[in-house]
Amino acid sequence: MMQTTISERGQTSIPAEIRKELNLKAKTKLAWMVDGDLIIVMPIPDDPIKAFRGKSKGLTEALLKSRREERELERREP
Repeated sequence: MMQTTISERGQTSIPAEIRKELNLKAKTKLAWMVDGDLIIVMPIPDDPIKAFRGKSKGLTEALLKSRREERELERREP
């Protein structure tokens, strides 16, 4: 776990190790979300469509598998 401090102007810095791992550069946009007591920060790619391309295949397969399993359970129920 890494820690940073919030300045009086509400600013904080991203630790260098995280910037390097996620390839965060100056002017990278970040999305902030609150989930209960958690703050989730995610980088927004320059081209979100290009970044997502090819990543949905696993999601599609998982969804189809889940649907097949649900259908099988429905068939078994009296």
